Amino acid sequence: MTDYLDREQDKTFTKVYKQQTPDILKAFVQFDESVFQAEGRAIPLKYRELIALAVGITTQCVYCIDGHSQRAVTAGATEAELAEAAWVATAIRAGGGFAHGRLGFKFGADATPADAAPADATPAHATPADATPANAAPASAAADHAAHTH
Repeated sequence: MTDYLDREQDKTFTKVYKQQTPDILKAFVQFDESVFQAEGRAIPLKYRELIALAVGITTQCVYCIDGHSQRAVTAGATEAELAEAAWVATAIRAGGGFAHGRLGFKFGADATPADAAPADATPAHATPADATPANAAPASAAADHAAHTH
């Protein structure tokens, strides 16, 4: 990561924002400071930093991962909490892939000829034992969770 992230050198490029869009930079800094102020928010700072870390992991922003993991620890987060935040981010990212993967079936159906049987249709030669009842339980708790959360 050190080839990508240079904590000191990268900050020097903020001067472009200061020179070109100082009003927007000022508004952003005020907004960010409000979101991450130590007191006066419903969610304690440690948890806001863990949320920010998880979002940084999900968006794969090395700058967010760097800053918010350090700020979370400073706010009292443990390594176990950092690890769980990373797993939450991983689950959300994987769930998004699962859920959006279903769009492939939906959009793929647009290319299916109108007279073709749907992929999930029970074949005409199937016996009742081959058919899955409509009220059957999911194959696993993971399948049930994915079906209801994404």
